[in-house]
Amino acid sequence: VARTGRTTARGFPSDGNRDHFFEAMSENVAESLIGLVVLVAAGVFLAILVGDRGSSYASDSYEISASFLSAEGVSQGTDVRIAGISVGSVSGMAFNSETFEAEVTLRLDDEVLLPDDSLVAISTEGLLGGNFVEILPGGSPDNVEPGGQLFQTQSALSLIELLAGFVSARE
Repeated sequence: VARTGRTTARGFPSDGNRDHFFEAMSENVAESLIGLVVLVAAGVFLAILVGDRGSSYASDSYEISASFLSAEGVSQGTDVRIAGISVGSVSGMAFNSETFEAEVTLRLDDEVLLPDDSLVAISTEGLLGGNFVEILPGGSPDNVEPGGQLFQTQSALSLIELLAGFVSARE
């Protein structure tokens, strides 16, 4: 809107361009409302995402631990699965200087009751896929207690080690 510098007492242009002024204002209001709606929708989506992630393992869960010779490819937040279904996540990792093993803490859903002879393995999603922690339930009638430890573990298979073993076997 071109202004001549003169306005009325209410701030409208005095040159008769009131229609252009209101048209420009209505476009700005419409754009502002659309922007506000987009921001509110993004905020709601983010709140649902954060709320969902926090609630799934926070209050209805328990922790157990397992020791691995190598926890390569696993980090905090890595999926824990049974039969391909996510039942928890890795909640912590530490190096045990006495055993020289990786101590991995798993946070599992409360509804998951594991026999105390279950196997915990670090598995791969494919040749080039990421790693996850897989639990293969055992047959013991006793379950591992919250805060307990599973002792049967299998570290991640390294693709480089497999290829090196294959090459050296051919020679």
